[in-house]
Amino acid sequence: MSVEGVRLEWRGQIDDAEIVELTQAHGGRAEPGWWDRVRPHALGWVAARADDGELVGFVNVAWDGGDHAFLIDTKTRPARQRGGLGTAVVSLAVAEARAAGCEWLFVDFSEDLAPFYLDACGFRATPAGLIHLADR
Repeated sequence: MSVEGVRLEWRGQIDDAEIVELTQAHGGRAEPGWWDRVRPHALGWVAARADDGELVGFVNVAWDGGDHAFLIDTKTRPARQRGGLGTAVVSLAVAEARAAGCEWLFVDFSEDLAPFYLDACGFRATPAGLIHLADR
């Protein structure tokens, strides 16, 4: 899948300031230094860049070093949402996790994102457990 005017790249160059800015662009909390700490532990990530080089989409694929990969931190600029960019970013992440030999790709999400992950991206709902560590 491709999106006009956007280049998708697996393990493309991204600097920490770009991730902070992209996260803040859609109202997320961003801590400088986050990407520099996370990047060495990732199986890979997808960087989506506009023709002018601006980072317009991102997803990180964490993994356990074996069969299990985890899709986290899917982000697209608000002006680029609902045009297929998020689906394209996730689709490339799925293909690359499969190519790396992973058997399972997990994602968790808030209920309002179910149509995106379950319908548009092809994930299926499964029972899961969660502990919000900040509540304890």
